[in-house]
Amino acid sequence: MAATTHTVTNQPPPLVGYDVFAADAALAEGVERHLPPALREEVRGELSELGRAAGSAHAQRWGALANEQPPVLRTHDRYGHRVDEVEFHPAWHRLLGHAVSAGLTDAWSRPAGHVRRTAGFLVWTQAEAGHGCPLSMTHAAVPALRAEPALAAEWEPLLTSRVYEPGLRPVAEKPGALTGMAMTEKQGGSDVRAVTTVAEPLAADGEYVLTGHKWFCSAPMSDAFLVLARTPGGVEGRDGLSCFLLPRVLPDGSRNSFRIQRLKDKLGNRSNASAEVEFDGTTWARRIGEEGRGVATIIEMVAATRLDCVTGAAVVMRQAVAQALHHTAYRQAFGRPLADQPLMRNVLADLALESEAATALALRLAAAYDADTEQERAFLRMAVPAAKYWVTKRCTPVAAEALECLGGNGYVEESGMPRLLRESPLNSIWEGSGNIQALDVLRALRREPAALHAFLTEIGTARGADHRLDAAIKEMLTELADLEGIEARARRLAERMALVLQGSLLVRYAPPEVADAFCASRLGTDHGASFGTLPPTLGLRAIVERARPVVDGRG
Repeated sequence: MAATTHTVTNQPPPLVGYDVFAADAALAEGVERHLPPALREEVRGELSELGRAAGSAHAQRWGALANEQPPVLRTHDRYGHRVDEVEFHPAWHRLLGHAVSAGLTDAWSRPAGHVRRTAGFLVWTQAEAGHGCPLSMTHAAVPALRAEPALAAEWEPLLTSRVYEPGLRPVAEKPGALTGMAMTEKQGGSDVRAVTTVAEPLAADGEYVLTGHKWFCSAPMSDAFLVLARTPGGVEGRDGLSCFLLPRVLPDGSRNSFRIQRLKDKLGNRSNASAEVEFDGTTWARRIGEEGRGVATIIEMVAATRLDCVTGAAVVMRQAVAQALHHTAYRQAFGRPLADQPLMRNVLADLALESEAATALALRLAAAYDADTEQERAFLRMAVPAAKYWVTKRCTPVAAEALECLGGNGYVEESGMPRLLRESPLNSIWEGSGNIQALDVLRALRREPAALHAFLTEIGTARGADHRLDAAIKEMLTELADLEGIEARARRLAERMALVLQGSLLVRYAPPEVADAFCASRLGTDHGASFGTLPPTLGLRAIVERARPVVDGRG
């Protein structure tokens, strides 16, 4: 009789078949905190339904397939006609269709819409992050389009629709639509004022033809795009750029000239297509907002997508930490579960702190959008770039450390952890990388005193609750008082502001052990340079148990 040589033992079960929303205490509590009482039961129900779908085996399979079989560019059909289409695996369409039907492109037409959408984004895109790009762009196009009321009336109902219909045809014949964005050019990068794409006016008011290129065009199979181009004439005090809505299909049903040169071969985010495109002088577009005020118009879209960058980083962190917590709860080493080993518990608690702080901050920013008061709008002008700078920077080290918690198993593609690691730098780069965000904090500081006042008012509500937070606020104020050479210190300032804001949120709303550990390690000096260096006297077990996902009643 042959000996058994391959009995599988000491392996954790897959993290599948669970409610992604209900399993995340920080998220569930944050949603309750920011919702009016009358909406809580309804929203909790819709998010749990979405959470069960995100944690299902079929959603996880869709995510794997969409990344294993990335989009393919078809520039011509079999007869040689130019078509410029991108083909996606059916799994991509299933993911995107479920997201649209759940309202993840609609924060603008329902009460507490931004908190609901941000929470839904945090839940659903844990199944797969790449399709978050067209969701984000479509959602964010709405405030920019409102600069041109006629266009907004035509397009907003389509962009906020719960119906996803892929394929290119006139939007008047579609029940829903998606948008992308194309600002960046190869000679300018983040410096959009270096744009060379030219817009020539046609006889009809607000209509133009474009000539030029875009180095990064997001979601190239969208129904329309917001683009920047240089308009003739120029007006003193304006940037010379105008914002345009460029449809893929013209009202008569013919294809607009939108030539996709190639798709980017990216580090991660491989399910999602990012393209280089050219406009050949016949590319038709409609102006949004005033001529020569393009940056001011499109910045409304950029601000909304920056919040999604914060949320997207929180998504990757939460899923990476959930996988690490689940694995170590089941994997035995030296006679007990890894999660019960003191040093591993320290690592897990440290990771959980980072994830909870990111989630709390994303939800607070969403709530400010919903409030839509002058005070909250001022708060967002400083808080969004600071949060985008810091939270997205923390994503990669969290993903890498969480992967290491799985050991060699985490380094294997089947675990899903390498996909998270490849995704982790993306949100730091998109919509303005680190230096751009830090300089935007300075810009708000210099130009908008109300923004600093609103920020200080927000963190001031927690003063006196923790001595380390109070000391960090004092240090931040000292930094703000010294403007000499402040540009070279912009990253330091943005980091400090984001940490103080996170600390103030956790002190006010998180359990004492979470707030204590965050303040000791992030605002105080009791922390090393790597994860797993928290003071061992803190309530680490409680932090780990709070963050651990539960599957079918089991941890």
